[in-house]
Amino acid sequence: MDTRTFKNPYPDYDAGSPEITQSFFDSHGKLTPAFAQRLSNKIEELLAVMEKGLKSANPKDCTTYTGWAGIALLYLHIHRIFKQPAFLQKALEYVGLSLKCLTRRHDVTFLCGDTGPLAVAAVVYHQLQLPGEADECIRRLLTYHETVVKGSGGMPDELLYGRVGYLYSLIFINQHLGTDRIPLQHIQQVSEAILASGEHHSRKLHIQNQSPLMYEWYNEQYVGAAHGLAGIYYFLMQSGFVASEDKVRKLVKPSIDYVRHIKFPSGNYPPCVGDGRDLLVHWCHGSPGVIYTLLQAYKVFGDSQYIEDALQCGEVVWRWGLLKKGYGLCHGAAGNAYAFLALYRQTQNLKHLYRACMFADWCMNYGSHGCRTPDTPFSLFEGMAGTIYFLADLLQPTQARFPAFEV
Repeated sequence: MDTRTFKNPYPDYDAGSPEITQSFFDSHGKLTPAFAQRLSNKIEELLAVMEKGLKSANPKDCTTYTGWAGIALLYLHIHRIFKQPAFLQKALEYVGLSLKCLTRRHDVTFLCGDTGPLAVAAVVYHQLQLPGEADECIRRLLTYHETVVKGSGGMPDELLYGRVGYLYSLIFINQHLGTDRIPLQHIQQVSEAILASGEHHSRKLHIQNQSPLMYEWYNEQYVGAAHGLAGIYYFLMQSGFVASEDKVRKLVKPSIDYVRHIKFPSGNYPPCVGDGRDLLVHWCHGSPGVIYTLLQAYKVFGDSQYIEDALQCGEVVWRWGLLKKGYGLCHGAAGNAYAFLALYRQTQNLKHLYRACMFADWCMNYGSHGCRTPDTPFSLFEGMAGTIYFLADLLQPTQARFPAFEV
């Protein structure tokens, strides 16, 4: 693991030495004005660098992952935090660029397909009080519904390119426009299709007794949040997404327990079932993405083993989470830091907030560690936009959610 990560240079949290944390937050977890100001200044500085860099970005990339919709989502997010109308106008500008170059390849997901741009646009239009335009985007978004639910065996189920990625587009609309904007029935139909697909794959591999659900992407059983089991199970456990709670207990719980049993001795998780290499500590592959599934399982099933495993994930991220790949969300320090914020929300233990602040400190020294430059250096999921998103989220740590994933 060491070749891919930097040695964490920060002292760990010490409850007995509050002076270490006093420059970051008080005993109630409220950020100090000085640290909040430092975050805000860095956000402003990085936004200027990003805007300059985007002048040479791929003009035809509509996606949330690496394209214009991701930049629109960033501006939508910082508008929520800073309440500056100019940020909403920026979101409108970028979502306009995104809608002009949709893939039209029937890619159905929030991150890598056309439904992300449509969902982000609907929310931007809604906030600008343009209900007709918002409704039209939602109408277009729902035209994919039948393909996703009935989709031939060729459609994957995972977050980046599959059914869960479409499901998130529906959830995103409801998070911003009200929980009944997309009928629950639509969400449940997609969830049922995901369940049926998981049962089919499990039977095909003859592992129903070990894991009643199993999923594949390119003939591999991926484990992490982006392409794998952890990302899928996280959504199947959300309240009401699967109509029958009994099914969640009978199918999802033992499948999560199967994932828990393939954990490495380090506390990290393999990229794929059967892969013995303990190398990746990314949101997309490894502990930083699995943690959300474990925390959700703890909320739903109440078994303390899940929270213990989640805390162990946190230790993995603290030790190996400062990545040479950079500062991004998908496989970088900013994405990994969200694991601490999720743990902080669940436990209220200031140790996790402290660790998130240390990773933010690392990210605020952007470019000074000799990290690799990503292919899309200013994008939301690979580049600088994602780091800015995280630094803004840290200003309201109990409200923070990993973008395009956490419900």
